[in-house]
Amino acid sequence: MKNSYTITRSMLAVLGLTAFLSASAQGPQVGVKLGANLSNFHDNEVTDDNARFGFNVGIMGRSSPDQPIGLQAELLYTTLGNSTDYHGFFDMGDQSVDFNLNYLQLPVMVSFRLADGVFEIQAGGYAAVLLNANVSTDGDLGSGEDDVDVDNFNKMDFGLVGGLAFNAGPVQVGVRYNYGLTDVADSDAAKTLLGDAKNSCAQLYLAVGMP
Repeated sequence: MKNSYTITRSMLAVLGLTAFLSASAQGPQVGVKLGANLSNFHDNEVTDDNARFGFNVGIMGRSSPDQPIGLQAELLYTTLGNSTDYHGFFDMGDQSVDFNLNYLQLPVMVSFRLADGVFEIQAGGYAAVLLNANVSTDGDLGSGEDDVDVDNFNKMDFGLVGGLAFNAGPVQVGVRYNYGLTDVADSDAAKTLLGDAKNSCAQLYLAVGMP
C-alpha cells in the first residue's frame, strides 16, 4: 500500500510538471533523461571513499529555446547514498553494505548556451523529497535487503547543482554535480550513525529531445 502511494505521487508530480512546461504559448523544449550517479555522504569535504553507483531518470524542460540564456527545470527519480566494504580477519568474511536513499528531485537551473548552443553551462539549486530508504548487503556473510524507516531521515533535501553539457541536435550529453546542504539524519539513532552527513552526487547523463 505504501509503495502504491509513492508511485502514484511520483506519477502525479511528473504529469503536473509536464503540463506546466507545455502551458507556454511558444512552448519550452522538453526531453527525457537517463543517467548514472556516483553518490556519497559528506560532512565538510567530499571524498571518493565509499561512493555508491546508482542512476537518475526523468524529464527535463528549458524555457526560451532560441535564446542563449534560459531556465531549465527537471523532475527526476534519483538514487543516492553510499557503499562501505568491510574486511574480516585475514580477509575472511568480506562484506559490502549499501545505504540507499531514493528521492524525487526537482533541479532548477539557469542555462547558458555557448558556441551557437553547442556547449552549455548550468547552475542553480535543487529540492528533493525522500521516497524510501533501504540497506542492502552482499558478501561472505550472505546477501539481503531491508527497508529502513524513512522517519529516521529528513523528508526534504536541498542543495546546489552545477554542470556542463554538449548539445548535438536533439541529444544532450552532460556531467553534473549535486552538493547537498541538508543533514540526511533526523532521528537521534540516525544522527549517531551518520552525524551531520549530507548528500553529494556526481552524474553523467544522456537526454533526448533537447536542445
